[in-house]
Amino acid sequence: MVLNGKNKIELMAPAGNFESLQAALDNGADSVYFGVEQLNMRARASINFTLEDLEEISKRCKEKNVRTYLTLNTIIYDHDLSIVKTLLKKAKEADISAVIAMDQAVIAMARQEGMEVHISTQINITNIETVKFYAMFADTIVLSRELSLRQVKKITEQIQKEEIKGPSGRLLEIEIFGHGALCMAVSGKCYMSLHSHNSSANRGACKQNCRKKYTVIDQETGFEMELDNEYIMSPKDLCTIDFLDQVADAGISVLKIEGRGRAPEYVAKVIKSYRQAIDSLTEGTYDKEKVIGWMLELEKVYNRGFWNGYYLGQKLGEWSKGSGSHATQKKVYIGKGVHFFPKANIGEFKLEAFDLKIGDQILITGPTTGAKELVIKEMFVNDEKGDFAKRGDNITIPLEFRIRPSDKLYKIVAVEKPVEII
Repeated sequence: MVLNGKNKIELMAPAGNFESLQAALDNGADSVYFGVEQLNMRARASINFTLEDLEEISKRCKEKNVRTYLTLNTIIYDHDLSIVKTLLKKAKEADISAVIAMDQAVIAMARQEGMEVHISTQINITNIETVKFYAMFADTIVLSRELSLRQVKKITEQIQKEEIKGPSGRLLEIEIFGHGALCMAVSGKCYMSLHSHNSSANRGACKQNCRKKYTVIDQETGFEMELDNEYIMSPKDLCTIDFLDQVADAGISVLKIEGRGRAPEYVAKVIKSYRQAIDSLTEGTYDKEKVIGWMLELEKVYNRGFWNGYYLGQKLGEWSKGSGSHATQKKVYIGKGVHFFPKANIGEFKLEAFDLKIGDQILITGPTTGAKELVIKEMFVNDEKGDFAKRGDNITIPLEFRIRPSDKLYKIVAVEKPVEII
């Protein structure tokens, strides 16, 4: 399958902090989505940005011609409205591209500010008539996560046939989730965390207690049900890279990568893999051999195991079988940045834990650096050329990018027996 430029899928990356934002920009994202303060669905799971960060976010993304989407997709109460108004005003001033919303008040206020609106999956749009209704307010609509690709394709075909347009006058765009954590709830509408911990998932404060092991007991008889898998509410992670050709054939415009609560190296690895996959579709070089390579890369970072979601019409749910990450690699903190020598392109680090040797794979992360991986091919240890460094040593290594004192240094190590995950 070959895609022309008109139909090329927009790759949308998560940004929970500046490290992840930079990782997304460095690895080929077409757009990024992020939250500010508490009014977004990852208010607890990620660090989130502040109002003062909006200008910097916009600046970095404009330099790479990357669109910016502010998530304002929680339930909104009366006491939130003044905060929403302030946030939208600041977003408009910073020239943020669009707002992702689910509450009608936010949608209306964003439109009053003259901001482009994208409809969040929390609204649970599943049919063409609902699409038509929200097209009066929004230029992009995120469909319900429970639809199959056949259902998605039917909607995109109707948009084309009936020429359904958003407020901008452009044909309405359809966005779907492409990779990352899936929730047992219908398009994220869950009250389990609220009932058990008085912490509302719909206000961005999910405790993820569905990811734990449970025993089911009949309250009338006291009979304990025997389950094949105690993690009956914890789905595996969604992955579409191995049938991305079918996703493209469904006519979607935007592919969203989940993960604002995950580490910058996750964002870097996943965005890089999907960037290559989308580009290969455009070039007509997408094939099984490349898919195998991308899957091996995706398995290196945090995941709960992979499945295809509901896109291929599978039976409900593929559940994880344990707790922890199923990643084939993990990072181990070993030190921090000290200085960068620009003329020689040399980075200096202080080792604060463990050791390092030639041939080791390292990861460097930072708010401006993003997430960079490389293999140690040469280094100086305490100003002398060496093959091995230990805790307390200062090392210098050649780099193709600048590092800062705020950067952290990690060693990437293999996980021999991945733990089953929730």
